Amino acid sequence: MAIDDPVQPAQLAQPAQETDAEADADAEAGPAPAAGGRGTTWSALRPLVLRVHFYAGLLIAPLLLIAATSGLLYALSFQAEKFIYSHELETPVGERSLPLGDQLAAARAAHPKGTVTAVWPSAEDGATTRVLMTTPEVEEGKSLAVFVDPYTAEVRGELTSYGSSGALPLRTWLDELHRDLHLGDLGRHYGELAASWLWVVALGGLFLWLGRRRTAKRDLIVPERGARGRRRTLSRHGALGTVAVLGLVLLSATGLTWSRYAGENIGAVQDQLGGATPVVSAALAEGGGGGGGEHEGHEGHGDAGSHEGTAGTDIGIDNALAAARQAGIEGKLSVILPSEGSGYVVKETDTQFPVHLDSVAVDPSDGLVIDELRFADYPLLAQLTRFGIDAHTGVLLGLVNQLALAALAASLILLIVWGYRMWWLRRPTKERRLSAGRPVPRGAWRKAPVTALLPLAALTVLVGWFVPLLGISLLVFLAVDLLLGAVARFRARTARTAD
Repeated sequence: MAIDDPVQPAQLAQPAQETDAEADADAEAGPAPAAGGRGTTWSALRPLVLRVHFYAGLLIAPLLLIAATSGLLYALSFQAEKFIYSHELETPVGERSLPLGDQLAAARAAHPKGTVTAVWPSAEDGATTRVLMTTPEVEEGKSLAVFVDPYTAEVRGELTSYGSSGALPLRTWLDELHRDLHLGDLGRHYGELAASWLWVVALGGLFLWLGRRRTAKRDLIVPERGARGRRRTLSRHGALGTVAVLGLVLLSATGLTWSRYAGENIGAVQDQLGGATPVVSAALAEGGGGGGGEHEGHEGHGDAGSHEGTAGTDIGIDNALAAARQAGIEGKLSVILPSEGSGYVVKETDTQFPVHLDSVAVDPSDGLVIDELRFADYPLLAQLTRFGIDAHTGVLLGLVNQLALAALAASLILLIVWGYRMWWLRRPTKERRLSAGRPVPRGAWRKAPVTALLPLAALTVLVGWFVPLLGISLLVFLAVDLLLGAVARFRARTARTAD
């Protein structure tokens, strides 16, 4: 995030005595035009990029600041959950674990009105088993997680759970704050708008920083020593932005994958390219046994895995889990219970690298594997999408991933603060006490060569269509800029007439 808005020497006349801000602006200007008044393509495009960068940074920065702050808190919430909910997540290690069916029965006994949808068996010594239920008290899209001691079948607590990563109340609240400000569909527009512009501002700032005059290449990533005032702020801003730009662009791209409008376009392209994420099929053959009843039928506790009142026979959750393990499904697991016409689905949920995300479907009548899906068989695009989303949500590499997200969020906050500080330091204090930094003068696009301007315009239209909120907001910026230009011209004409 940058608000790199230098005054161009060729565009604005310099006063007899420069202020510190104006001197810094001259020093940060890009390459001078070649002799004869004809410069490189970049020197012609730079003022245009700078003007877009200025307005985008100035107007979108508040949204990015909210997203960065909430994202920082979200990244830290993984470790906070382990401390806050330690009673539910952990238990003293016993001599041996009880059958999963007994643990499931204990959870049902504690919440007889709940409908069990999935079970996460204890994955390591001292960890509880998590039984997920839908209940009238829990809002749609979330589950009631009942935590059961695998050694004693004691219920250690209940918490609301959300998403495939099993976010508990603290992380869920922060996730919703980051995603939509707790405003539902209306709030999602904020997140998509911020993600739509983040990569534009980040790459624009990088190009401006790379095109700046400097004496040593190390100045790209190391702040300038001895600098003061606005120049020092710019040096810190540019160096940090160069280091963080790749991560910020990846955050923007992965964030857009599940946005409302751009996400639909990305999904459609992914499907067209054959990169849709496959799903294991748990559908039973016509007339097949098991799975004949709704989940409410699980409330019979004589056999915790059986379906009372169904025509078929259920082998039980322990036998289904044993069949899945024989098929090579190991580690952290999620067992989805059968429903009408479908069998058990047992899938790996270990997102640590290398990931373990294989899954199988098991016939509840005889324990035979009816379908299996290996992560290695995913289309490459589906694998990359999964990696990107898991990295964005902080689960791909565990603590390392979360610390990297926290560092990126903190970097973005600093870049925004430094950007606004540069804007403030550029204010013409001799004219108006409450004035602020001005953008590069209008008309920069007229100086750009047609051979560069036409492809840039075509690319802008294409990206604006594919990322709708980016395109709409860019049109709004253009309309506001044209309106301000018309007002300025009207005032100038009025002043001349009065003179």
